[in-house]
Amino acid sequence: MVEFPPGSGVTPANVLKSMSGFDFLRGILDGSLPPPPIMITLGYRPSELEIGRVVFKAQLDGRAYNPIGVIHGGYVSTLLDTAAACAVHSTLPAGTGYTTIELKVNFLRPLVAELGEVTAVGKMISGGRRTALATGEIFDRDGKLCAFASSTCLIFES
Repeated sequence: MVEFPPGSGVTPANVLKSMSGFDFLRGILDGSLPPPPIMITLGYRPSELEIGRVVFKAQLDGRAYNPIGVIHGGYVSTLLDTAAACAVHSTLPAGTGYTTIELKVNFLRPLVAELGEVTAVGKMISGGRRTALATGEIFDRDGKLCAFASSTCLIFES
C-alpha cells in the first residue's frame, strides 16, 4: 500500500474524470479535494486560479538545497512544471487528461532560503486538440524573475 504525507491524497480516477480541470484545481485550492502528495512534500500550495492561469506559493527552506548551497534545480523545475501544466489543466473539459512532454527551463538567479516565499505563475499560451503550450515563471518577494520555463503538454482522453 502506498503511503502519502499526512494531509495529502490522490483523487480517485472516476472523480477526476468527472470534473473539468478548472473544477478539479478549484477543489484543491478550496480544500474540498486533498492536495497531491508532491505539494506537501515540496512545500508549495495553490493560491490563485483562473482559466488558463494559476499561481502557487512556495516557502523556501534548506530541505531542497543542493551541495553548493542553493535550492536544487530539480525543485525549481518541478515547481515550474506544476505551474505551467496546471495552467493547461485549468482549460480542459471533464474526461480529458494531459501530461508534460517537454519542459525547457532557464535559471536566471539562485533561489535560497533567505528569499522566503516565492511565487510561481503558470499561463496557458496556446491550446490545440492534441497539444498545449504554457509558461511558468518564478518570482521572488520583490517581483524579480528568478526562473522561467516553457512547457508543451500532450492532451488526451482520460
